[in-house]
Amino acid sequence: PYCDALFARTAARKRKRKEEVTTQLFLAFAPKYRMMPMHFFFSDKVMLLFDFWDVQSPAGMVLSVLVVLLLAVLYETIKVGKAKLFQKTKLAIPPNLNQEHLLEDHECVNSVTLQYSNPSQRWFWFHAGQSLVHIIQVVLGYLVMLCVMSYNSWIFLGVLMGSAIGYYLAYPLLPQTPSIVTG
Repeated sequence: PYCDALFARTAARKRKRKEEVTTQLFLAFAPKYRMMPMHFFFSDKVMLLFDFWDVQSPAGMVLSVLVVLLLAVLYETIKVGKAKLFQKTKLAIPPNLNQEHLLEDHECVNSVTLQYSNPSQRWFWFHAGQSLVHIIQVVLGYLVMLCVMSYNSWIFLGVLMGSAIGYYLAYPLLPQTPSIVTG
């Protein structure tokens, strides 16, 4: 019983000391690292994405909302551009071309003719373009998501408006495929 009581007192002292050290460390770094609220709020002060994008004024907030709005418009435009590039890729490859033919090497007179006459080369360049556009779209999507995760309502409204404007402007650029009526 005496050992158990001694062990319990020692453990309690260690816990208390650990809590004191944690509190002291938090207070030492609190001015540098402020806690973010985990709910949406309206404010003209926010840090977005990087340390240098620290908004402290209403004019800075308006500019930041405009930048985030343009990022969202660009994201929607790239999404539509990716769909158009996919359509071009489908049209560039003959429908009877299978995977074996894409991997075969065809002989041609020169490299310029090879680039345009060889279906595997066309497929490669279209696929490389699609991959690049996809990477750009993913990076922009994550940047916009991180902006929303600042939980600033103004920034969130800027992202919503940017997505709406981007979709409204870019959607008519999509190639319209005629619908097939089955009778």
